[in-house]
Amino acid sequence: MHKFRLDGRTALVAGAGRGIGRASAMALAHAGAETWLMSRTQAELDAAVAEINNAGGKARALVCDVTDSAAVNKAIAALPALDVLVNNAGTNIPEPFVNVSEANLDRVLNLNIRAMFITAQAAVKKMLELPERKTRGGCVINITSQMGHVGAPTRTVYCLTKHAMEGFTKALAVELAPQNIRVNSVAPTFLETPLTAPMFARPEFAKWVMERIPLGRLGQLDEVAASVVYVASDAASLMTGASLVIDGGWTAQ
Repeated sequence: MHKFRLDGRTALVAGAGRGIGRASAMALAHAGAETWLMSRTQAELDAAVAEINNAGGKARALVCDVTDSAAVNKAIAALPALDVLVNNAGTNIPEPFVNVSEANLDRVLNLNIRAMFITAQAAVKKMLELPERKTRGGCVINITSQMGHVGAPTRTVYCLTKHAMEGFTKALAVELAPQNIRVNSVAPTFLETPLTAPMFARPEFAKWVMERIPLGRLGQLDEVAASVVYVASDAASLMTGASLVIDGGWTAQ
């Protein structure tokens, strides 16, 4: 079981103030990693960092807007070291294809693709600073979605971005393999969170989702976070260019 531990590793979680990012940061710290939590909201970061440190983990806050390329590069370059990136920032604006405005298109593309690309680029530059990187592997984990493998109505832009990140994951994995940096994605289904509760309060939407998940339930944040720890750890040392789909069977149909 020691292969699942992350002692001595430094991890950065983007979009760590809430949801998947926060849960992943908690799990990585519990597994022994010194964890940096990055988002633009100081109060959310402070609360998460305090919870981790009070439980005996090691965590620090890094206030940064991932859509600000200069700020991202400066913040990551200033880290003392980096072994693991959880590239998690993202958004969705569901609407019919013919109604998608250029403003909404640009907003989702900017956060879900451009910001994730820039964050990964800055993180890999930092990882490559370590002289012994070829013997001490690095890891990039892109949080995508089951919608990076399938399509769905009113989610044309979201599916576009998540399919793009799945392709980016594969290409980057091949390019960085000689440097001993693994690149994978974790692709969840719909999760049960306070943010999704209003969506599932609509009976027609809840029915549409549940009919497509063979296991018959929504995902939980800790299930995704556990997958992140696995992919980051030496237990997944031969895994690169892959997508770990945590979807209750949605994409198996």
